[in-house]
Amino acid sequence: MTEKEKMLAGKIYNPTDPELSTLRAKAHRLSKEYNDLLENDPKRQETLKELGIAGDSFYLQGPVQFDYGCFTSIGKGAFANFNFTCIDCCPVTIGDNVFMGPNVSLLTPMHPLRWQDRNPYVKPDGSTNDKEYAKPITIGDNCWIAGNVTVCGGVTIGEGCVIGAGSVVTKDIPANTLAVGVPCRPIRAITEEDSLENHPELF
Repeated sequence: MTEKEKMLAGKIYNPTDPELSTLRAKAHRLSKEYNDLLENDPKRQETLKELGIAGDSFYLQGPVQFDYGCFTSIGKGAFANFNFTCIDCCPVTIGDNVFMGPNVSLLTPMHPLRWQDRNPYVKPDGSTNDKEYAKPITIGDNCWIAGNVTVCGGVTIGEGCVIGAGSVVTKDIPANTLAVGVPCRPIRAITEEDSLENHPELF
């Protein structure tokens, strides 16, 4: 397996691999270019295509930061507010009509808990490396991910969920659930009782 194949498969990989280093440098450069463009500049769409993000009818307010970009897919009608961070060392899948507030971070990387495994080490050729791996993130259709939410690697958020502001999502959230907290926990199901029709005080 190549180092890229290992990374995407969730195995320990070499992050200093030339292919991965080149992909990251490209994504970091394009993220900066995107952030430097005005919101209505058509070059923004060209930049997203060059990043390799799968999907073409979503909107990212910016600034954004992608580690690779090409390992992320974003559904139609999806939206991310200011300061969207996506560290896509494993596949990140964002469904249709997913709305994300400011400062949302999707973080696939995992690091060993023991410092003896986590700290950098010197390889026989004299170069420095560390042991990294990653887990995928999946967000289903029609979710609302509020501001300052962090979603950790290995998490699936089911369709129709609302994740409360400031939450840190470390475990799967079932579909159509309101979930909040650190760590994020399901509070209750989202039901017909939550329909705006049942809240005339809002009109």
